[in-house]
Parts: sequence; structure tokens; C-alpha cells
Amino acid sequence: MEETEKLQRGTKFKTLKEKISPTTLKAIKDMGFKYMTDIQSVVLPKALDGTDLVATAKTGSGKTLAFLIPVIEVVLHCLLDQEKQGTYCIIISPTRELAMQSYTVLQDLMVYHGTITSALVIGGESRKKQSAVLSQGVHIVVATPGRLFDHMRTKEFNYELVKCLVLDEADKIFQYGFEEDLKQIINRLPKGRQTMLFSATHSETTDALVETAMKEDVQTINTDEDNLKATVDGLKQGYVICETEYRMWWLHKLLKKTKNQKVMVFFSSCKSAEFHHDFFANCCNLAVLCIHGKMSQVDRTTTISNFYNAEKITLFTTDLAARGLDIPAVDWIVQFDPPSDTNEYIHRVGRTARGMGASGNAVLLLRPEEKEFISHLQDAKVFLDKYESWDNYYNLQPKLDAALVNEKFHQLAVEAFEGYIRALEVKKYKHIFNVLTIDMNAVAKSFGLKEKPPDIDIRVGFSKKHRPRKRMAALLAAKSTAAPKCIKR
Repeated sequence: MEETEKLQRGTKFKTLKEKISPTTLKAIKDMGFKYMTDIQSVVLPKALDGTDLVATAKTGSGKTLAFLIPVIEVVLHCLLDQEKQGTYCIIISPTRELAMQSYTVLQDLMVYHGTITSALVIGGESRKKQSAVLSQGVHIVVATPGRLFDHMRTKEFNYELVKCLVLDEADKIFQYGFEEDLKQIINRLPKGRQTMLFSATHSETTDALVETAMKEDVQTINTDEDNLKATVDGLKQGYVICETEYRMWWLHKLLKKTKNQKVMVFFSSCKSAEFHHDFFANCCNLAVLCIHGKMSQVDRTTTISNFYNAEKITLFTTDLAARGLDIPAVDWIVQFDPPSDTNEYIHRVGRTARGMGASGNAVLLLRPEEKEFISHLQDAKVFLDKYESWDNYYNLQPKLDAALVNEKFHQLAVEAFEGYIRALEVKKYKHIFNVLTIDMNAVAKSFGLKEKPPDIDIRVGFSKKHRPRKRMAALLAAKSTAAPKCIKR
């Protein structure tokens, strides 16, 4: 059942003092929050009443508190009723970083609740230690789906008392390949529980989850329904068209111009992020960090911590960091590689201009043949200004030539090239991101490779059943575009 809500803007948290415990309200005040955001003012009254709900709101709108506060109150009620000791609430996040962030905020909210226990259950950490904690009947579990399901298949973890399940960015959980794990988790949990699903964008995945995981009287809340824009007002965003082979030169100039700011640069593959980080850090002496899914958990945690605490630095990342992470004062979001679809664009730019009155900048880099992506963004209520490309760049080729003499760096460049092409194959808009008609030589040059580009099986990313159809559709959709020359020196 969908319900249209009139937003209660500027409502204080203390208006819910009949539903939120004094100790939780004190913790909220200590965290510096007095007024609820739109999503909090609509969600909290329903969530605190035990309603199943699906909530969609712009990234940075305060969804984390909207589900953590009800979770704590559920546990308090269970403890007051002197129920058996056990796990009462589970929060599932798509990535380790997002789970860690939610867990950190949870600790701040629990500061005056000495009787409530919690555990962070993610991959990359000791299963044995996690199992020991879970066996004690910890009240709140914040977890990633793969590791959570691992523990659910053991005797040590008793989840029969779970009263509340929260799915944060559930569509991304499916996208990361945890669909089957999530289905198994949902099927094993008690049927009478409360289930809450939160996301910044709506998707078919969300609809499928509602059918399988939630009660029939689920409430759908969308605080963006009557909004003319899908991104926050404080975000200034635009796009740049640049010839393929000069993309890296453009990025170099941007990093020089933003060297005293906090910047996130998104790449489409782990190897591409790693390659560009290696080059800009070691050959251009720029302050850059790198994070991607193939790094160890220790390195990922250290990198996020360093970026979080820095006042001016650049983070090269994949979509691992696109969802939910609340990093303070990010000045620029640079989408060096276009996102897979419009939803992912919204999540990426949501890393800046977070919170009431905040501002930020975002720029999307496109090849000339990709400019039609802008019309899809407009259809999704995302409106970008066109930024003019700079009239000159620093010629990076001599530095690249010198770096590529190193065998390991050359191999990394080849792998980054391959990762870029394979990432194109799985993008949604095949007529725009057309891997069959792309100028492979120009792409190779954009990675410093001047020789004949390595051969790539362009069928990667297509199922056998659909390969012929998709290949023909891509060929028919191809349009030759006359690309203006970038001016270089």
C-alpha cells in the first residue's frame, strides 16, 4: 500500500519522546542532531510502530538514523519484556565499508545503553572471533550478506528471536551477486518480524524484495515524489566531452586544479583505478589514495580512514565507495568513467553535498560518442550543465613512456585497458556505450599504450543466449560521430 505523506519539515526529534527512549534522545542530541530530515520525520513514526516499510530518499538525506533508532528501540522493548537472550535485530549492508559506517553510528546511538550488545560481521575478519561473539546472543548484528549467511549455517548463531530486519541499499546487494544468499537469509528468519528496506533509488530489485521479504501491508515512502530533481540542491554538477585518447591528460589537469580540495574519482574497474593511482602517485607526485574490492580488508579500512580524516586529498575508487559512505567535506565527485546507469550516477554524486545546507561539485567525463547519456540523466530528473573542456593539457606521454618501460606497470596498463572495455560491455545503454564500434586504438592510447591494443573477447558480459541479439543491436545502434580535437601542448 503506497501512502502519500506531507513532509513535516523542521520537526524536532523530541516530538517523538513518547516513542523514543530518553537515553536514545540524549545520544541523538550529543551527536549534534536537533531536527529530523524529511526521510526521518516520515519514516520514524511508522518504523517505531513496527510497520514494514520501503523508503526511498536522496543519498545523504539521513536514512541511517531512520533505521538505527527504531532498531535500538526494538531491542529495548525486548529487554524490558525480559525475553530470552539472543539476536533481536539484523542490519544487512552491501559492502564492508557501509556496514562499518552503520556500525560506527550505532555505537554513538548506544552510548547510554550499557545493556545493549552489538556485533559487526563482515568478510575479511576472523570467522572464529565472530562466531564466538554471535554465540553469546548479541542483540544487534550489522553484517554483509555473504558472511552473515555463513554464520547462519552454523549452530553457534541463533537467529530465532529476530524481530527486525533492515536491508540497506538492497538493490546493490543483488547487483554484487548476493541474491541467493539474501533469499536464504530472508527464508530462515522468523516470519513475524518487521522488515525495513532503504535506498536512494527505486529499482525492479526493490519490487521483487517487497514481494518475498515483507508483509502485505508494507508502507512505501518516497520523499522525492514531488521533487523536480533527483539530486540535492547544494550540488553543482556538469559534464565534459573529451576525445578518448586525452582523457588521462584531462584528469591530470583537474587534479592539479583541485589539489587543495577533497576529491573522489570513480573508475569502472579495479585495475583502472589501480593503474591511474600508480601513475599519478609515483610519476606526477600527486596526493592520491586508492580503494577497490580486490584489496584486503585491512588496506580498505586504512584507506577509507585516511581519506575520512584528510582535509585535502584525492581518492581513486570503483563503485565500492558509491553507496552510503558518509565522508565529511568531499568537495568534488569526478566520474572519470561513466556509471553503469542513471541510478549509479545518483549514488556516486551523493558522496558530496551531504546534509542540510551542504554544497559540493560533480563532473562527468564523456567521450564524444557517449553524450547521449545526458538525455537519460535528464529523464531521471538529473540536470547537468555543459562544462567546456580546457584548451590545453600537459602532455603526459613522455611520463607514460618512461613508466611503461617497467614490465609490471606495462602489464597493469594492459589489464586496466581490458578492464575498461569489459566494464563497457555490462553497461545498460548498449547503443551509447558500444563496445563493438569503439576505437580500440584511441582507448589504448588513453592508457599510454601506443602499440596495437591487446585482443579482448568482446563477448564477455553477454550470456550465450543473448550474444547474437545484443551484438546485432549494438551494430545497428552504432552511429559515426565526428569528434572535435582536444588542443594539447
